[in-house]
Amino acid sequence: MMRQYELVERVQKYKPEANEALLNKAYVYAMQKHGQQKRANGDPYISHPLEVAAILTEMHLDESTIAVALLHDTIEDTSATRAEIDELFGEDIGRLVEGLTKLKKLDLVTKKAKQAENLRKLLLAISDDVRVLLVKLADRLHNMRTMEHMPEDKRSRISEETMEIYAPLAGRMGMQDMRDELEDLSFRYLNPEAFETVTKRLQGLEEQNQGLIKKIEDELRELLVANGVEGAYVKGRQKKPHSVFRKMQSKSLSFEQLSDVYGFRILVPDLPACYRALGIVHTRWRVVPGRFKDYISTPKQNDYRSIHTTIVGPSRQRIELQIRTKRMHEIAEFGIAAHSLYKDGQIGNGDVLSPDSNAYSWLRHTIEALADGDSPEEFLEHTKLELFQDQVFCFTPKGKLIALPRGATPIDFAYAVHTNIGDTTVGAKINGRIMPLVTRLNNGDEVEIIRSGVQVPPAAWEEVVVTGKARSAIRRATRMAIRKQYAGLGYRILERTFERAGKPFSREGLKPVLHRLAQKDVEDAIAAVGRGEVSSLDVLRAVYPDYQDERVTVKMTGDDGWFNMRSASGMIFKIPGKSRSVLEDDGAAEVIDDPDPLPIRGLSDNVQVHFGAAGAVPGDRIVGIMEKGKGITIYPIQSPALQRFDDEPERWIDVRWDLDEANKSRFMARVMINALNEPGTLASVAQSIATLDVNIRGLNMVRIGTDFSELALDIEVWDLRQLNQLLSQMKDLDCVSTVKRAFD
Repeated sequence: MMRQYELVERVQKYKPEANEALLNKAYVYAMQKHGQQKRANGDPYISHPLEVAAILTEMHLDESTIAVALLHDTIEDTSATRAEIDELFGEDIGRLVEGLTKLKKLDLVTKKAKQAENLRKLLLAISDDVRVLLVKLADRLHNMRTMEHMPEDKRSRISEETMEIYAPLAGRMGMQDMRDELEDLSFRYLNPEAFETVTKRLQGLEEQNQGLIKKIEDELRELLVANGVEGAYVKGRQKKPHSVFRKMQSKSLSFEQLSDVYGFRILVPDLPACYRALGIVHTRWRVVPGRFKDYISTPKQNDYRSIHTTIVGPSRQRIELQIRTKRMHEIAEFGIAAHSLYKDGQIGNGDVLSPDSNAYSWLRHTIEALADGDSPEEFLEHTKLELFQDQVFCFTPKGKLIALPRGATPIDFAYAVHTNIGDTTVGAKINGRIMPLVTRLNNGDEVEIIRSGVQVPPAAWEEVVVTGKARSAIRRATRMAIRKQYAGLGYRILERTFERAGKPFSREGLKPVLHRLAQKDVEDAIAAVGRGEVSSLDVLRAVYPDYQDERVTVKMTGDDGWFNMRSASGMIFKIPGKSRSVLEDDGAAEVIDDPDPLPIRGLSDNVQVHFGAAGAVPGDRIVGIMEKGKGITIYPIQSPALQRFDDEPERWIDVRWDLDEANKSRFMARVMINALNEPGTLASVAQSIATLDVNIRGLNMVRIGTDFSELALDIEVWDLRQLNQLLSQMKDLDCVSTVKRAFD
């Protein structure tokens, strides 16, 4: 265990004027409070905050942050209070310790809604003061290093949380070395068999190539010195187990197929020397095509700067090279911790993070997304996606650099420039050529966006884009477009209702009665009428409380469960008791079945919903189409019927399945079977279907020749998996020639 004086010496080595009294005071306080507490491995508990503080000294952080590290568990695990810490160490340190205490209670591996809310709290705490993240990451790193004594289930939960959240966050903040270690430690507990296998193979390779790294280091160093690059530092290393395993998975390679297991860093005195060293290396050894990246001229969003190249070096080995200055290396290792984050080098005097720091820009943009109105699940999805994405760098026609996640499209680019530009995008030129909006962008592309003032972003774009900002904006624009449609319908309904009642209608007249309608503004109230959430008669009565109308009378007759219903015009309708009715004022009645609510996200309550003739099942990508007089019809994305609406994007509605065990039910799909025209065929087909717990809802058989008949089966299945299983089983029947799913 590190001792108190060793910690102080570490801090004074890089900051001689450090406040030694503060460090000693924090150590003594933490020692007293933790008292006889022990860790799971039997060590005194104080060893943990000491090691966390030691990790932060490697980043050369100031004494206030080191003091926070020493105190970070006192409020959570001892009798210490925020007021006591404020009094002894100041409000700034007290605020940070309390913030870390709250973060310790967050469970980031839980149900999606709760996980999303906890991630919001984490990011908000970090945005308030980045030192919270630095201490939290150091705390997590030491816990991961000492987890072997914890129960297996707890190790798995903490490792999953680390791999999903904390390691990517460290990477986003530019702290790549910490990210690598966190990922390796998590990999060890999440997939122990793979970790052991890869580790053994790397150890075997190291023994086989003993001395190779030293040999390449010496040869690179001598080559640089001989060509005038003085003071170059060369360091080689074998790649980490998780990095190797990830590459094997992503590229479907075996260990033997990996060709670049070694990486070397070349640190040079200044920027010009980086490019001189690159030229020397490329002149001496053959370059691997397509493996060159210049992050000096186009730094990553976390301020990472370096030249990357891969060469076929000494001993015919492929080796990766990173060439950078010593200052660039500090930023590459410690990321945001390597920056002068606070004015005049002071921390704790009300100073704030420099707004010019690119290392903090992703976090600022993510926090801005909290105000976009997305659901917690959507926020979680977007944030995780961007945490894990690598980046591409593109340019506007005026030369402005736009950094985007890998896989981004011109639509993402447009929204990254400005939301209004994204909303009005109709086309794009990439490097001067008109290209589809679904084109994936590459490093260095120049993108020009073509716009139209009448464009509304189609809901289908959401499945194309990869950035959270674009998805949020598209959802918002889609909601507004649908609201506008409903508002138009609602306005016409209200005009007609007020006209029939002999009363004038105006938007101004709705303002005083919005509270009675439980709506925020006039447009919301009108749209609610269009969606069927608010009755036009209720609006009429809210505006004119003295209005009297003829009500429909409903009474039960007989014992057969049927209603006799009389409209205002005197007409009588007979409907089953399990249904509900909607009457228009002109006396026409419409009967609507009242089944369980459909498990589909993106639908408003009380809107009529139908499925296309061939149905749709969970697992299908689906869209909704607004159809006059019918409400919304749900189609699978493959349905030919959708072609009718290609020129009417305003009618497309973004919907998706939202199923869980509680609301599971069967859904209809249509299957076309070409079968032998002989006795027993239908029985064989029906028997095969029955074995899969599939219900036949309808059957139509047409003879298409002497030997064959075509069967159109409407079946009810639980989901797409069961439907595909049925199709596969049908193909194996001797009496079936072909079988396919029908979409129209």
